Amino acid sequence: MSHLARTLLLALLVASGCDKPSADPAPPAASAIPSAPTPPPPPSPAPSAAASAPDTAAAAPAAPDAIIAQHILVTYRTAKRAPKGVTRSKAEAKARAAEALARITSGTTFEDAVKQYSDDVGSADRMGSVGKFRRDAMDPAFSNAAFALRVGQVSDVVETPFGFHVIKRTQ
Repeated sequence: MSHLARTLLLALLVASGCDKPSADPAPPAASAIPSAPTPPPPPSPAPSAAASAPDTAAAAPAAPDAIIAQHILVTYRTAKRAPKGVTRSKAEAKARAAEALARITSGTTFEDAVKQYSDDVGSADRMGSVGKFRRDAMDPAFSNAAFALRVGQVSDVVETPFGFHVIKRTQ
């Protein structure tokens, strides 16, 4: 193999991400008949605009399988699994959830807002935590909102069959 051929081979290997050949190429066989030089490979086609654009899907971090969140749930009289003592209308529940969100936005801690506004007795004892959950474990509206949040971010008011939620992603 000529010096030029070795140099081209090495350049090709480096360009393809491998800085060393897997094995030393065998020395050229001694032959009485000189071999014809191999033609260079045909030029590759010009890349299209789509091919030259960065692959944003590959660059974006993978969505987590599960997250941890807190929520404030404000129920209304006809909501699914509403506690027996809840007498407010759907419109009143939505307004109460919006009020909770406004308080959080103005500086009230999420945990304090949970104590004051949430009707979810089970999570109220855990500062509103719903624990770690997979996307398919919750109502789709709740999951879509929660998984769209960055860690520490608080959602707008989210409606599900259970009432109105304000969600904070914690992990």
